[in-house]
Amino acid sequence: MSSHTVKSPQPPALPLLLGAAAADAVLITVFAAVGRDAHQRGDILTGVLLTAWPFLAGAALGWLVARAWRDPLSVRRAGLAVWLGSVAGGMVLRAVTGQTVVLPFVIVALLTLGLLLVGYRLLLAGVRRRGRVAARDRPNA
Repeated sequence: MSSHTVKSPQPPALPLLLGAAAADAVLITVFAAVGRDAHQRGDILTGVLLTAWPFLAGAALGWLVARAWRDPLSVRRAGLAVWLGSVAGGMVLRAVTGQTVVLPFVIVALLTLGLLLVGYRLLLAGVRRRGRVAARDRPNA
């Protein structure tokens, strides 16, 4: 038997964790603000918060269920869970609180939040991968 140590995965740095959570919250709020601007005027701040809170709560549930804090920028672990949690949880909470839930809105929310919440993680994964390849191909100085 060989005796080599097995490294346990390092938890992500707190700034990375907070940055991912903040990015999710900002993107969901932007989704709500754009949607409200397209359909309603007036009562901007409270209206955006009224629209965003169910999706934010659903995203938080997605974070908890997937334990996304372990790898907050992971497309599979965090991105998909936060996306689907925000849409499913958001729609359930909207329905329970008497807010509108119609099929076209569900489709728009599904596509838009998927693009936003999974999209930025995909972009960052590509940048990280490209950086690793560039570092590997760079000659040692």
